[in-house]
Amino acid sequence: MEEDIHGIVIIGGGICGLATALALHRKGLSSLVLEKSETLRSDGVAIGVHANGWRALEQLGLATELRETADIITEYHNVWKKQNKTTIKPTRPELRCLKRKDLVEALAKNLPVGTIRFRCHIAKIFEDPDSHCTVLSTLDGSTIKAKVLIGCDGANSMVAQYLGLGSPSHLPRLVLLGLTSYLHGHPFGTRFLRFAGEDFAVGRVPVNANLVHFFVTRTGPSTGFTTESAAREYVLEKLQECPAEIIEMVRRRDAETKTLTKVWYRPPWQVMLGQFQRGTVTVAGDAMHVMAPFFGQGGSAALEDAVVLARSLSRSVPDGIVVVDGSTSNRELEEKISVALGKYVRERRPRLFFLSLEHFVFGTMLTAKSVVKKLVCLAILALLGTESRRHSDYDCGRL
Repeated sequence: MEEDIHGIVIIGGGICGLATALALHRKGLSSLVLEKSETLRSDGVAIGVHANGWRALEQLGLATELRETADIITEYHNVWKKQNKTTIKPTRPELRCLKRKDLVEALAKNLPVGTIRFRCHIAKIFEDPDSHCTVLSTLDGSTIKAKVLIGCDGANSMVAQYLGLGSPSHLPRLVLLGLTSYLHGHPFGTRFLRFAGEDFAVGRVPVNANLVHFFVTRTGPSTGFTTESAAREYVLEKLQECPAEIIEMVRRRDAETKTLTKVWYRPPWQVMLGQFQRGTVTVAGDAMHVMAPFFGQGGSAALEDAVVLARSLSRSVPDGIVVVDGSTSNRELEEKISVALGKYVRERRPRLFFLSLEHFVFGTMLTAKSVVKKLVCLAILALLGTESRRHSDYDCGRL
C-alpha cells in the first residue's frame, strides 16, 4: 500500500487551522487540514476582530469581503450597576464583530479543493526517525505521515500535549454566548455595551443592523453542576437585574447559536517558557496561547499566527516542501523547516506573552477576594497600557 505522506499537515479545521492553510496557499505551499468533524465547523457564535486582526485578514485577501458582513463598532459603553457609574469611550479603529460562520466559510472557500479531510480523528502522534516524519494515527486505524505538523486543534490540543506544553487552566467562571436577530433592525447602533452587576456581567456587540452578539458571564460555584441545563440556569439567574432590553435580547436569542463554555487560558509563564516547537512540529492559535475573552484578542492573535508561520516557512523553503525518499535530502529539508519554525516561535513569543499576561491579570482581578490583590492587578494593568488598547495597534507584517 502506498504511504500517505504529506509535506504540511494541520490538525484542526477551525479558524486558525483554515487561516494557516490559506496563508500557506497564498505563499505557494500546499497543506492538508485534518478535521474530526463530518463537515465544516461553521456553527458557533461570533468573534471580535480588532485592527491587528484586520491587518492579518488583509494579508489573507479576505478583509474586503468580510467587512461587508459586519459594521464597525464605534464606542464602548460600560455600566457598573453597583457603583451607579457609566462611561462611554471611543473604540480604537478598527473593531468589528464577525459571525464565526462567515469567517470560517470565507477561509474554506478560498482553499484548493481537497485541502480539508473530514472525519479524521487523530488518536496518537509519534516520531518516525527513519522517514524524518511525524506519524499521526487515526481512530479508524489509518496513519498519515507529515514532514511538518502544525497543531491548530484548540485549547485541549493533542499537539500541545505532544510538545509537552500540558493542558490549559480555566477560571471559575462560566460564559453563555449567543446571537439575537432583529428582523426589522435593532436599536443599539454601533455601541459595544458592557453591563456589570454583582458577580455577573452582560455584553452586547452589534454585528450588523439586524444581528447582535451577546455574552452573559458569572463566577461558578465550587460544587459544579450535574447537567449543562443547570449551569445555563445558574448563569442566567441574575439576568433579572438587567434593563428590560437586555433581558429581552437574551430571552429571544437564536436557539442554534447559544454556547456555554468555561473561561480557558494558558498562563503567561507557560507562554514565555513553554516548548512551542520540536523539530518540524509546532502549534498555533488556541493550542499555543488560549486566552480568556476579556479583551477579544484570541481570534486576532490566531490570524496573526497564520501569517507569521506561513511567511517564516515560505522564506526558508521557497520551492515548497517536497516529500522525498533520499535520507540526505530529508535531513537537509528537516533542518530548513526546523530553523523556519524556530523563527516563527521567536517572533510570536514576546507578543503572545504580553497578551496572555494582560488577560491573566485581568482574570485574576475579577476572581480575587482580597482588595490588595485587586489593587496590585489594577497597577499591573495600568503599566501594561490596557486602557490604550495598544494591542490592537500591532501589525504582524506582510505575508
